[in-house]
Amino acid sequence: MKVFQNRVFDIEAYLQAKDIETYFPVRYEEKTVGGEKKTVRKPVITSLVFFRTFSENLTAIEQDLGSKVALYRFRKSRQVAVIPDREMEIFKMVTSVSNNNWDYVDAEAMTFSPEDKVLVTGGEFEGAEGYIKRIKGNRRLVVAIEGIVAIATTYIPSCYLKKL
Repeated sequence: MKVFQNRVFDIEAYLQAKDIETYFPVRYEEKTVGGEKKTVRKPVITSLVFFRTFSENLTAIEQDLGSKVALYRFRKSRQVAVIPDREMEIFKMVTSVSNNNWDYVDAEAMTFSPEDKVLVTGGEFEGAEGYIKRIKGNRRLVVAIEGIVAIATTYIPSCYLKKL
């Protein structure tokens, strides 16, 4: 869902209180608060929270959260966007890499062709599937959740890529 006014942690707390699984990419930063060092979570994409629930719960969630959120919907059908498990697993795996070797990119600006699809066979992104795109002069793996979000990893050597 799209979250307005940078309230991802509030939305996460609401959903988790209802025993709903949530996910959004975060980075951990050291911060000094009152003279004490603390590690804080920072959302990488401040307007996005993924969650898993049954379709019959969607209306209640949307009504409870009101103007704080909007569910992603397909443009033509207006049906709520459902992300396949495998696609979400890959997205979570890539965005959970501890050194955050990836960047958020505009999903709408990305176009892919089937011949660009690859599987990463080694390194920290091993097992990820995505598309190879040239971004800022480098060939990078782009993992996309169609119409919602796309991320690009750092450079991955060709020896770690297998065409699908």
